[in-house]
This record gives sequence, C-alpha cells and structure tokens, in this order.
Amino acid sequence: MNSSINAVLNFDTMVWPWPIAIYLFLAGVSAGAVMVAVAVKRYREYKGLVVADSGIIKSMALIAPLAVILGLGILIIDLTKPLEFWKMMIYWNPTSVMFWGVMVLSVYIVVLFLYMAALFHQPLMLFGRRLPWLGKGLDLIKAQEGKMQSVLLILAVALGAYTGFLLSALKGFPLLNNPVLPVLFLVSGVSSGAAATILFSLLCFKESAHSQDIHFVHTIEKPVLATEIFLLIAFFLGLVFAGGASAEAARVALMGDFWSMVFWVLVVFCGMVLPWVLQWTLPPRLTGHAGFVAALCLLSLTGVFALRHFILYAGQMTVA
Repeated sequence: MNSSINAVLNFDTMVWPWPIAIYLFLAGVSAGAVMVAVAVKRYREYKGLVVADSGIIKSMALIAPLAVILGLGILIIDLTKPLEFWKMMIYWNPTSVMFWGVMVLSVYIVVLFLYMAALFHQPLMLFGRRLPWLGKGLDLIKAQEGKMQSVLLILAVALGAYTGFLLSALKGFPLLNNPVLPVLFLVSGVSSGAAATILFSLLCFKESAHSQDIHFVHTIEKPVLATEIFLLIAFFLGLVFAGGASAEAARVALMGDFWSMVFWVLVVFCGMVLPWVLQWTLPPRLTGHAGFVAALCLLSLTGVFALRHFILYAGQMTVA
C-alpha cells in the first residue's frame, strides 16, 4: 500500500478501521429507508393510493433488509473472533453498547420482514390462496400491521441513533464522545435513506421523476438537510467551546490534511452544497430529468458515506 494512504488509514491511536464505517453507513441507510417509506405509506393512504404500487415502498423492501444484513455481516467478519459472534445472543451483557446493538438489530430484522409481508399482503396472497396455512398467516400479519409499523419505526430510530452511540464505546476520543453524534447520525441516515429509495425507485422500479411519491420525499429532504447542517455546526462548536483536547480534536478534523479534505470536499461540497446549487441554477427541463435526480441521489449518498468515514477516522486521531 502507498505510504501516504497507509498513514491516513492506519495510525497509532486507531482502534476501528473502515469496515466499521461501512457498517455504520449501511445501518443508517436501512433505518432511514424505513422511516421514509413509513412516511410515504401514510401519504399514499391519505391520498387513497395503493401502497404496494409505490416505487419508494418497493425500494425500501429491497434496500432495508439487504443493507442491514450486509452491514451486520461486515461487522461480524471484522470482529477478532467472528465465529463466536453468536455468544452475544446467549451471554447477555447489558452494560455493553455492542450487546444492545445486536438486540436492536435482531428484533429490527424480524419486525421488518413481518412488516413487509403486511405491506405486500395482496400480491403475496397469490401464494396464500394456494397454501391455506400461508394465507392464514398472512392475514394474521396484516391484522397487526398498525402495531408493527409503530414498533418498526421505534426500532428504526433506535438503530439510526445507535450508529452514533456505537462510536461512543471508544473511550478517550473527545470527538467521538459527543452527545450530538447519535442525533447527527440519525438525521444523516434519514437523508441517505431518502436518497437511496429515490435512486432505486428510478433505476429498479421505473418510477417517474415527477411522481407524487418522489415529490413528497423531496419535501422531507429539505428540512432533513437543514437539520443535518445545524447539527454539524453544533457538533463542532461544542468541541471548540469545550476547549482542551476537544478543541484540538476539532482543529485536527477540520484543518488537518487528508480527512479534513474529505469533509470539506465530499461531505460539505458534494453532499450538501453542489446538489442545491445544481437544483437552483439549472433549468427545469434538466432538473426534472430522471438522470439528474439519480445523480443528486448519488451525491447525497456519497456525502453521507464520506461523513461516516470522516467521523470514524478523524475521531480517532486525537486522544484526550
């Protein structure tokens, strides 16, 4: 590996490497996609539209389980003893943040699949009519849809925030021991979930870029992005005003070399500034094109992906 690249990816104080950042990103996308899909579902119900026909809902059903399962797989592989991961399910340790993460993930995955069965009850009944036992099971699941939706929404919020709490397990790093971090990761997870569901609805399910659902998700994205920017400012101002090692951690993160460039170029410019500038300056005939919307989604996902890596690596560079 090139020595300069090795220097920014491997340093003396580093505890958790890049696979953890990917896990944090994928878990956030999954949780965010669920929250966005629930909002779209309520919107379609209000409009009297068929929920299962939505490209956003279909995208959530594809993205949410795959992202969280892939992320969990990456996390398990990165463990020192991955084959002993199952022990966390047997030997409970309520004082461990990792234990609570495993519990939330386990329940989240089960409820997610049950909720998807309720959402797509009508098409699944094609099989249920042939298999009476399956049909009865699907009817029972459908009857509990409202309760499952509430539970799943709570679990999605917990999972999104947990991605920030997980980093707090690294004691002695002022940038990571920040109370704003779980909220920041939760909000940026919603942003990535919105971008991912729009992108997949366009590419996989041929949703129109002018559809009501995509327009509705865009209305969610604007306040979410504004909140994310506010939280980022609060995150670093809190470190600066705390002084000492915290202020030094903020200085290293924002005014250092490689990782500060990742933040300013990929997180701020590509993930936040550029999409808005393009939307404001380009003519409607371009901004309404599916390819343009997909490009904006990719920019947003790039920004969130870079943010996870930036926080993880820059946060481990300064020790209290």
